[in-house]
Amino acid sequence: MKKKVIVSLADAKYFPLLDELINSVKKFKESEKIAICVLDAGLTQDQKDLLSKKVDEIKKADWDIEVPEFKVKGKEWLKSQVSRAFLPKYFPNYSKYLWIDCDAWVNDWECVELYFKACDNGKLGITQTLGPGYKIMSKVNWLFGKLAIIKSQNFKHAVKSKIPYDKARKLAFAPHINIGVFSLEKNSPGWESWQNNLRQTLKAGNIFGSEGLAINMSVYIDDLATEFLPLNCNWIASNLLPKYDEINSTFVEPYLPNYKIGIMHLAAGIWKDGKDMRINKSIEIEIETLSDKKVIKSLRYNN
Repeated sequence: MKKKVIVSLADAKYFPLLDELINSVKKFKESEKIAICVLDAGLTQDQKDLLSKKVDEIKKADWDIEVPEFKVKGKEWLKSQVSRAFLPKYFPNYSKYLWIDCDAWVNDWECVELYFKACDNGKLGITQTLGPGYKIMSKVNWLFGKLAIIKSQNFKHAVKSKIPYDKARKLAFAPHINIGVFSLEKNSPGWESWQNNLRQTLKAGNIFGSEGLAINMSVYIDDLATEFLPLNCNWIASNLLPKYDEINSTFVEPYLPNYKIGIMHLAAGIWKDGKDMRINKSIEIEIETLSDKKVIKSLRYNN
């Protein structure tokens, strides 16, 4: 029986992205030893029929923590903000879980292996959104030229979620952790820590982003043992565009030594003329190459 599993979630709108993610995983021969499971947050029956030929299990996502109806407003995809913290409940037959958001895809299998290795001994395997070329980490409003009002993502969301100020301050300038790709063992204490924090963040804050705030609390407040992986293991293209290696036909980091992008993540979208590449695959943008040329390419997975 396969002991490791890659899990993602999508609704009908994001099905094409989910399908591309699965294809990007199955492109590698090593994937034959890894299960692939899907949480259904509004897929059509035809879409599930297509997926069933490629994946091991499909389960309907639930609201594992009760959320007020007015916050949901029929947006089933918001279940991703809750259900990913309960993966062993949905898919109990695995020892290690690697979650990958459906708007991401695998470019280098080594990163998959790193995530599964990172979660050994109950640790959380995850990547901070921090690296060479990042010019702004937190926003502040300056008053009278010397007083600052903190507007970092973690701090702002923590205050809105009514997290006590002593805890919110610990998050204020901590490097933000993106929950779009992470790994945990089945019996890791990380699940309970994350779920407890998520119950707290969902009480007052927005549903969207609540799971990210909760995992940041687990790491920076609860001191959950964490293995921080390199940025190329969860490359958020909207933060910093990659470069293209024309010789090897692959995306790489834009700074030396130009490591190969392991997982390309289109979180927040890649926009051109008001259109999001995640929704419109025909969208292409200008990217620099390693030979200082310009090419027009999509960042979507293309087999």
